[in-house]
Amino acid sequence: MSTHHLGRTAAVLAAALALATATTGLTAYAATPSDSTGKHATAVRCADDPDGWHRDGLCLDATDNRKVDAYLAHARAAEKEISSDVKAAAILSQAELVGFDHRLKSPDSLKRKVATDLKEHPERNTDDVLARLTDAVRYTLQWSDKDYVAGVTLASKALSIWDNDSTKWSNTWGRKGYKGLNTGWRAPGSRQLFEVQFHTPASKYAQEETHKLYEEQRLPSTSPERKKELQEQQDAIFASVPVPDGAPALAAPGRPALTPAA
Repeated sequence: MSTHHLGRTAAVLAAALALATATTGLTAYAATPSDSTGKHATAVRCADDPDGWHRDGLCLDATDNRKVDAYLAHARAAEKEISSDVKAAAILSQAELVGFDHRLKSPDSLKRKVATDLKEHPERNTDDVLARLTDAVRYTLQWSDKDYVAGVTLASKALSIWDNDSTKWSNTWGRKGYKGLNTGWRAPGSRQLFEVQFHTPASKYAQEETHKLYEEQRLPSTSPERKKELQEQQDAIFASVPVPDGAPALAAPGRPALTPAA
C-alpha cells in the first residue's frame, strides 16, 4: 500500500475504533456537449456501421464505440487508486472482497449497457449515458449476517473519510425482489465513478443465481410476458434471502438512518 494510503488508513483508525465500540456496546471523464437535438443516432445507422459495435439487436456506431473505448481506458487508469481504497476499507471492516478479478466491466458488457440505455431512452446520447455510469469499476464486500450492519457502516465511513464522494445509495433490503446494498462513489483525483456492493453470502448467491435471468430480461427481443415470468423467478429466489437485523435502515455516510418500511 502507498504512503498516501497508509496515511489515510491511519487517519481513519481512530474513527474506526470509536465506531466499532459504539456498534458493539478522464482527470474526470469529460463528456462532449449534446447535439442540438439531444437525440442519439438511429439504430438503423449504427447497425450498418462496420466500425461500430453490434450484439443481440443492440448497436453503437463508430463514434459512440470510440467514446465507450475512451471511457474504458480512463476507468482502467483510475482503477489502481480506487482498488487501494476499497482493499483498505475491506481490511478495516473485516470484509471478504469477493470477485476482485472482475472489478473492471468487460468492453462488451459496458457497450451492451450503453446501447440498451440509448435504445430505452432515445432522448439521451452516449455522453449522457457515460456520465451516469457507476459500475465500469465495481467491487463486492461481503460479511456474515451478524457482522453485516457494523461492516457496512465502517467500510462506507472509511471510503467517505478518504474523500470518495457518495453518489448512489440503493438499499433494497426492505423491498420485494433484489436484496442487497448497491452504492456509487466518485474517486478523488481521477473523478472516476465506481460501484461497491455490500452483500451477505446468501444475497450474493441469489444475485449470481438470478444473473442470467436478469440478462435475458434486459434483451430487446424478450417479450413482455417472458419479462414478467423472469421477474417472478428472480423475486422467488431473493425471497429466500435472510435480512440481517438493521440492514433496511442502513444509510449513506453523513445521512440520518432510514426508517425501515413496514
